[in-house]
Amino acid sequence: MVTESTPAPSVDALLAGVGSKVRAMRKEQGLTLANLAELTGLSPAIVSQVERGLANPSFTTLAQLAHGLEIPVGKLIPDHAPESRSPVVRKADRRDLRGVAPEALGEAAYELLTPDLNGTLEANWVVTPHGHDTSDTPFTHGGEEFGIVLSGKKDVYLNGQRYVLEAGDSITFNSTIPHWFTNSYDETCVAVWVNSPPTW
Repeated sequence: MVTESTPAPSVDALLAGVGSKVRAMRKEQGLTLANLAELTGLSPAIVSQVERGLANPSFTTLAQLAHGLEIPVGKLIPDHAPESRSPVVRKADRRDLRGVAPEALGEAAYELLTPDLNGTLEANWVVTPHGHDTSDTPFTHGGEEFGIVLSGKKDVYLNGQRYVLEAGDSITFNSTIPHWFTNSYDETCVAVWVNSPPTW
């Protein structure tokens, strides 16, 4: 049976959708632009531009906004596809979190492996090429994380302590610990990363 696919929204529509979600969630939590800027480490001007759909945020910026709002990053990505009750996510149907940040295409690829963004777990397929480095914006947020490297190598820093993960290695840690990731190796790293988002 052939089914019609839903047309993908334009980049402008995606950016506007992200901005609307950020603004709505900020107001729900009673935060001002200045409050959210302080929580995220971003400037009030950048937060304002994102909310108005005028900025083209990187994945790191989206992560900072999500962590400041204490929500999973996926909550900020507009879902233009019909809601599905299937527990299965086909490879071709993974939601690409880079869709709102084309400039990040040359860095890391993040694809959602979980269908329900309202669940207690969020799993991502993460591909990081040589040179990937998030040390400038360490992540700190509620919940726990689990990661396993499928191929290549990846450095995980927990509060400054370095852990080198090779294929088959895994790591589990509390997400409240400042953490960041690098790939200083020649080979692209493929990993699966699971986050337990905070209850909200």
